[in-house]
Amino acid sequence: MRSIARWLSISLLVIVLDQLSKFWIVGAFQFGGGIALTSFFNLVHAHNTGAAFSFLAGESGWQRFFFIGIASAASLLIVYLLRKHAQEPWFCLALSLVLGGALGNLIDRVRLSYVIDFLDFYYAGWHFPAFNVADSAISVGAALLILDSLRKKS
Repeated sequence: MRSIARWLSISLLVIVLDQLSKFWIVGAFQFGGGIALTSFFNLVHAHNTGAAFSFLAGESGWQRFFFIGIASAASLLIVYLLRKHAQEPWFCLALSLVLGGALGNLIDRVRLSYVIDFLDFYYAGWHFPAFNVADSAISVGAALLILDSLRKKS
């Protein structure tokens, strides 16, 4: 277990940063509210009942349990992979970020039935879907997994 402790601590850091940032947003802004910080970035208080980019958000509620199941299964698989590959730093860093992000959003889904999003980037009236620290960690982790796989092939 000691060999994966550092990787799990990275996941825990992501979870703590994600939950603290969401707690701050809920306290700072009413649902639907926010503030423009630059000409391309707002902090907002949004809820997402779907997955990435609000996938399945318009469904009747079954998707909550679907995403809870996927996040739980993925988390167990990631812990298994961390144990098996604990000496592969890039791979484990990537998995740690994905795990922390998945668990950060899972906490919201179990506790609230939705995920709190607050980072809103836009350009010329087009808004990228709002996201959060957990989503960022998942995205960076996924990019690192791709880079690691490309590095291993060369």
